[in-house]
Amino acid sequence: MVEWCLPQDIDLEGVEFKSMASGSHKIQSDFIYFRKGLCFGLACFANMPVESELERGARMKSVGILSPSYTLLYRYMHFLENQVRHQLEMPGHYSHLEAFYDDKKGVLPDSKGTATSQQPVHWLPSIHRYMYPEMKFIKFFGEQILVLWKFALLRKRILIFSPPPVGVVCYRVYCCCCLANVSLPGLGGTVPESKPFFYVNVADIEMLETEVSYVACTTEKIFEEKRDLYDVYVDNQNVKTHHEHLQPLLKINNADKEKYRRLNDQRQMLMYSQEVGEDCSSCEEDLFILFFMEQNNRIFQTLMEVSASQDKTLTADHARGMGLDPQGDRSFLMDLLEVYGIDVMLVIDNPCCT
Repeated sequence: MVEWCLPQDIDLEGVEFKSMASGSHKIQSDFIYFRKGLCFGLACFANMPVESELERGARMKSVGILSPSYTLLYRYMHFLENQVRHQLEMPGHYSHLEAFYDDKKGVLPDSKGTATSQQPVHWLPSIHRYMYPEMKFIKFFGEQILVLWKFALLRKRILIFSPPPVGVVCYRVYCCCCLANVSLPGLGGTVPESKPFFYVNVADIEMLETEVSYVACTTEKIFEEKRDLYDVYVDNQNVKTHHEHLQPLLKINNADKEKYRRLNDQRQMLMYSQEVGEDCSSCEEDLFILFFMEQNNRIFQTLMEVSASQDKTLTADHARGMGLDPQGDRSFLMDLLEVYGIDVMLVIDNPCCT
């Protein structure tokens, strides 16, 4: 139940299921990102044992905030962590929350407004970088990052399953969206929006049915059976799709291996420079975001140059120049041209026809 909120007239239907992940009763604390209408939310959850039959031996609460953008929500993580503890120990005392709301309140977008969902370069403050070492995205997914990258760039519906805690999985949603970052001028209008939905549950099924592109995570295993809701299902490090035409994208090719080797080399250099104390300002997240943005920019720069040329012909040499495998990435390239509406003729021979 929603125990307290400000302002009191805001529509919070279903927010209690978004701010407490299904299965959270098994853990002591967590944080959770979610989407509510045009707003994004961050909630901190905590679970405290109590000697009370009415509460069945445990008191569980979440304290959260809503904002038109998720990019700065992390700044208030520490406050929310403190407040959820305070609410567990002293239920019903809301003066700190009221003061916070009065200090921070702004105008929320109306139903005609659009939420800001541009990815920032930094998402988590430095304190959370060492508090959550398991968040290392590159190490967790390994070469599968390149599979996720292609699906993210094609704006597929990506659903990540994991049991609680869900905070680290919300971070993976964010990283998946960052895989598709492009910073080229002039490309904006043709790019479908990449929507981070963060945590979703069965109450969101109706909303997900209408989405053509999103990245989300869930703790509810039943989603795996609802294949019409997603294109790509990620269970731990296992990435799979039930769409036959997307199956070739699951295969790691030589160009993917080369990209992963370069990414890993850069990561090792960063870790070494941090160890010897030369570079304390950079972090793995920056490196990861920049690596894929440069890769994406190179692909779209080439595609736009070819589409502006007289014969509009994309060759195997172009593919290699973009860091792609002419044969292994053929179906990926064809999908990419279709999704982004780029007028280019692909003349890379299919190996079965040579």
